Amino acid sequence: MTDFQVWTDKALRDEVLTRAECLAVLATPDEQILDLLQAAFKVRERYFGRKVRLQMLLNAKSGACQEDCRYCSQSASSTAEIDRYGLLPQEDMVEGARRAASAKAQRYCVVISGRSPLDREIAEIAEGVRAIKQEIPIQVCCSLGLLTEGQARTLKQAGVDRINHNLNTSETYHPAICTTHTFRDRLATIQHARAAGLEICSGGIIGMGEQDEDVVDLALALREVKPDSIPLNTLHPVSGTPLEDCRALTPQRCLKVLCLFRFLHPRTEIRIAGGREFNLRTLQPLALYPADSLFVGGYLTTPGQPAPEAWKMIADLGFEIEVDYQPATESTVTGH
Repeated sequence: MTDFQVWTDKALRDEVLTRAECLAVLATPDEQILDLLQAAFKVRERYFGRKVRLQMLLNAKSGACQEDCRYCSQSASSTAEIDRYGLLPQEDMVEGARRAASAKAQRYCVVISGRSPLDREIAEIAEGVRAIKQEIPIQVCCSLGLLTEGQARTLKQAGVDRINHNLNTSETYHPAICTTHTFRDRLATIQHARAAGLEICSGGIIGMGEQDEDVVDLALALREVKPDSIPLNTLHPVSGTPLEDCRALTPQRCLKVLCLFRFLHPRTEIRIAGGREFNLRTLQPLALYPADSLFVGGYLTTPGQPAPEAWKMIADLGFEIEVDYQPATESTVTGH
């Protein structure tokens, strides 16, 4: 029988689990999943209590991406039927921030497709962020592809709080997922954002055919990055993408990965991100025992859990939504 308390104690002492221990977390028998979740929850509770932070995103530019990321419905490798449009106008960015605040979101993330943003797009997004900050004191994150340090500084000066740029998978497995940019390119963007004084959001995607060793390598690489938050996506296969038939995940597998990341990142916000509804299914509430944050309202090209349903799930767990600014009234979201 595994002594799960050993992993808890090491995490609470800020000690790194050995590679063998990391692999053992992922190999936990399904019948012991509740014991594993309890061990991870002790770490989560120490640093985050029973608080949950919500995040909402805006797909501000969709499709027509020249990159070949095999998981993405917006990439050059995809024939998926999705909406395709250029950068949304400023008023749409502000309206999206209003919706996020009404959903009790702590953070609002503006996302665009493409390898790298044009300087013109950076300027338009910066103006949008200035308008948002004048009206709504919500935290703003941007996920814009590969950035130069100059672009990152422009965003910081406009009021952007955080940049999202995921590592996605291990450095070893990355070429199997994308060939048009490298793992090192991703690290460079993170370095540019940090040099500009921006907070870092960086995580990955599980379920793309990687091995346990790749999951461990990703988690350990993120320890080197030291992000402020880690979004963990689980692959939601989209018809028309190269990974449309990749359906290896079970709810238990997703929970084990979340627990591993909690043990290795005890003090870092861990967000249940894309694919949670598809892969966790009825076990979604259990994911908040290792994780302390989640997306509401949908993702880039796939639907997600409406905010009121997430509120109810969180309340039923005996947890509490944490927002450090005054959100809009509940009626704005429910329509009552």
